[in-house]
Amino acid sequence: MKNIFRIALLPAIFTLINIPLLAAAPPPAYEGRRLYVSYCQLCHGTKGKGDGALAKAMKIHPTDISTTVRSRSDTILEKIITGEGQPTISGRDRHNVISESMPEWEDIFDKSQISALIAYLRFLTRAKHDLMGDPKLGLELYHKYCQVCHGEEGDGDGVMTKLLGIMPMDHTNPNETNSMSNAEIIESILDGKGRFMPSWRSTLSQADVEALVSYIRLLSQ
Repeated sequence: MKNIFRIALLPAIFTLINIPLLAAAPPPAYEGRRLYVSYCQLCHGTKGKGDGALAKAMKIHPTDISTTVRSRSDTILEKIITGEGQPTISGRDRHNVISESMPEWEDIFDKSQISALIAYLRFLTRAKHDLMGDPKLGLELYHKYCQVCHGEEGDGDGVMTKLLGIMPMDHTNPNETNSMSNAEIIESILDGKGRFMPSWRSTLSQADVEALVSYIRLLSQ
């Protein structure tokens, strides 16, 4: 009887989702992606392969981030980005451990931005699924429609979980999110899943859903 009552409440509950909620800070990889797109992508390319448009025009060869970042610690990556300190890997000067054409960003990024950028570089090298939409739009939609159940930070502890007695998917857990393809997450958003995950087909466009999927991917870094 209690479960029937909860299910009956769902339509009324989800009409309240548009009420503004206190939004948590975006995940580090989200901010790191913004910085990467603005400052790094022109040379390193969208997937970090070193094939950006500016690199081709200047005839330089940036490192392939998808392979080199895996073998670097956060400390070494910070030195490479800022140009500080002596490398422990080779005898070359300072940040030029990877490329002689690599600029020094010490005066551009603060420490939190460097950490965010490193988080995105880690994501870029480990990601099993493409970012198919705009994470910025995804962030806005997530806070508007999803955090009420999935939580402000995406870890499944939204305000509705205790009321409904549910355990939503933890979007910060890469073991959960990486096990699903983009198509599977899109399907669960559009058509709903299980007894409590509602269908958003009549509310969200395809572009909206793809943006949400991209934001969810960044939450799991």
